[in-house]
Amino acid sequence: MTDIVNPSIDEAKPDENKLIAERREKLRAIRARGVAFPNDFAPDSLAGDLHAEFEGKTAEDVAAAARAVKIAGRIMSKRDTGKLAFVHIQDMSGRIQLFIQINAVGEETYKAFKTWDIGDIVAAEGALMRTKTGELSVKVEKLRLLTKSLRPLPDKWHGMADVEQRYRQRYVDLIVTPESRRVFELRSRVVRHIRNLLDAKRFLEVETPMMHVIPGGATARPFVTHHNALDLDLYLRVAPELYLKRLTVGGFERVYEINRNFRNEGVSTRHNPEFTMLELYQAYATYNEIMDLTEEMIRTAARDVVGRTALTWEGCEIDVGPAFRRWSMIDAVLEHNPQIARADVRDRAKIAAHADKLGVHVKPGYGWGKIVLEIFEKTVEQTLIQPTFITTHPTEVSPLARANDYDPEVTDRFELFIGGKEIANGFSELNDPEDQAARFRAQVEAKDSGDDEAMHFDADYIRALEVGLPPTGGLGVGIDRLVMLLADVPSIRDVLLFPYMRPNPQ
Repeated sequence: MTDIVNPSIDEAKPDENKLIAERREKLRAIRARGVAFPNDFAPDSLAGDLHAEFEGKTAEDVAAAARAVKIAGRIMSKRDTGKLAFVHIQDMSGRIQLFIQINAVGEETYKAFKTWDIGDIVAAEGALMRTKTGELSVKVEKLRLLTKSLRPLPDKWHGMADVEQRYRQRYVDLIVTPESRRVFELRSRVVRHIRNLLDAKRFLEVETPMMHVIPGGATARPFVTHHNALDLDLYLRVAPELYLKRLTVGGFERVYEINRNFRNEGVSTRHNPEFTMLELYQAYATYNEIMDLTEEMIRTAARDVVGRTALTWEGCEIDVGPAFRRWSMIDAVLEHNPQIARADVRDRAKIAAHADKLGVHVKPGYGWGKIVLEIFEKTVEQTLIQPTFITTHPTEVSPLARANDYDPEVTDRFELFIGGKEIANGFSELNDPEDQAARFRAQVEAKDSGDDEAMHFDADYIRALEVGLPPTGGLGVGIDRLVMLLADVPSIRDVLLFPYMRPNPQ
């Protein structure tokens, strides 16, 4: 039989190469005896379920139950005393001990077992028992090797100390780092909670295209790809907004998508080139109702998934239980920058002078609204630790939001900040097709002036608005950042199973 050679073996350390070579020799011997990777075992029990079922039960209670189980998992520890061995295996729900005796499994099986390694995946059958130390265990009667692990796991005492290695080899990280498993299980529960909440409110979940002819729905720099058959450049979506609002035009009056977005921007502890958003639209709702919904969503996610509303994030005590503060952007900027007079805010020359003194870079094409936003991001944003809705954004920086009826230079828009980070963005949607067309034209002018994040003109979306979009409120929630908050982790990479990483040099 031809040996299977691992081309990446030389990437390991010399000691690891030796261990890998030894494990390959063991696999070669297994192949010679028959099927090396059998696929005919079906477990009927999970470790965590068994612990839960027999919690508080005495050794006598467990013995009286005479519970026979079939279980499978990865060997995480192994202690052999000669004719008796104690092994901990790990499955998707947790760990359980195997109590293995030579006279129960037979000399041949026990001899083979002694050659198995940490990381191997095994199947065991037997009755539950408690050992003299009180540990729930499986008294093994049948034992089989299902998968031979060729690479050693990290040392159990140190785990994966190299953070970058954890991200690059998430499959190993999930095996040896219980905290990583906890974060991603929590993430799954958060997404399920959001779906259940919206479904109960009669929202309809949909899917929209991920490749767009025109990038739209957010001011962001897109990724470009090419469709060979059509000889057409396409853009990976920066947001699903314009497609979802087309559906609202079509009569889906409550619609949402939990979607993957792509933005060709920087990489940091807060940003990944691809990320997950919840985006929803509710007809006949204003941005006030959408703020109420956002607050309910985050509060109930903390309460129902984490078990409390008082949270800690990056050392800050945050409580999502009380009502969230609602604060206009201009008022926030003025409070944090008392040297700026209210009358200066909408005077382009004066607010630009203030920005210069604050070290805020201003491009020639910026109007007063864009400058105020830049000042806000530099002087206010990072101070918003407790949940705060920043409202009434300038119209200039809100091309898809409805202008305020009493002050058209600002919009009925909010952004939610928690822990100094933006978590959500929402607004009363602009449903005036002529106003929207004018806003798109202004975005095109900004793009022509060098703004790489400005929007394109989407004629079909204008056509949809001309059919008639009902008064609508919209919301986008950054799922990754929300999970960062609820799990108390500092980096977006800690909540992405496979974060973007620069390829290893070869």
